[in-house]
Amino acid sequence: MGQRCGHRHPSRSPSRRCRHLGAPPFTLLAPGAPRAPGRRPPAASPAVATPCWRVEQFVVAQECTRCSGFEMKTIPACGSTGFIERINCASSQRDEYKRCWRFVGSALGVAVAAAALVVLRQRVLDRRALEKVRKQIESI
Repeated sequence: MGQRCGHRHPSRSPSRRCRHLGAPPFTLLAPGAPRAPGRRPPAASPAVATPCWRVEQFVVAQECTRCSGFEMKTIPACGSTGFIERINCASSQRDEYKRCWRFVGSALGVAVAAAALVVLRQRVLDRRALEKVRKQIESI
């Protein structure tokens, strides 16, 4: 019987402490050694590319729309607001996605306006109640 190694469920992958029993997660190669076909060398440093819409003119290809469940998982711009617009940059001819704050901003504006109306209405009702109590006390 083999070592148990902390598997909780047979369909799940082994935990980190069990990896020593299987194949190593990476392989060291000598400089200039041939690589397996289909494998790319790792990038030296993860470069963050500046979106083209920040540095050049662009055309909105698709107005702000709600992200689908699939887009929420695959497009990073969907994560923060749930809305994106597709744009086409003029000089590089790249299609990119841009976060869309219009819906979030309008929802926030409506929420602030509704909260202000609730506070004002509560003050009016409090004044009416105090006036009613004052009149009842005066009539005694």
